Amino acid sequence: MAQSGKLEVDLEIQAPAEKYYHIFKIQSHHLPNIASNNVKGVDLHEGDWDKEGSIKTWKYTVEGREETYKEKIEVDDQKKSVTLVGLDGDVFKNYKNWKATFQATPEDDKSCVVKHILQYEKLNENVPEPHAYLDFMVKVTQDIAAHLVKQA
Repeated sequence: MAQSGKLEVDLEIQAPAEKYYHIFKIQSHHLPNIASNNVKGVDLHEGDWDKEGSIKTWKYTVEGREETYKEKIEVDDQKKSVTLVGLDGDVFKNYKNWKATFQATPEDDKSCVVKHILQYEKLNENVPEPHAYLDFMVKVTQDIAAHLVKQA
């Protein structure tokens, strides 16, 4: 029996949606500098930094554990949405499928609401809900927001 699930959380940040989206779409290699407590590295394996379908490997820390995540990026310029489709990595020890989406919706010129969506399929019913990974996504967004406020 499939153990599919979806977790979502919205976070309002004081940063323009376009600038937030730009970091994930084009400048993810800067995230180790922007979110150094959470993201340790982002390496490009295939494609270009700013192209849909590019494949990257992330090194990050969640709940004090260092992990890796290999993903293929999907982008939607109209929705200002980036989806990181899981290909390989530590999450696959417990999950069969994995997608993490960050979508920035403008509130005004200086703020936006970022929707974090985590879609997954557990390997079995004993696997916990991935709340720690959703928290990680929110922490990265908070780090990006703080970085963008400093730049303003």
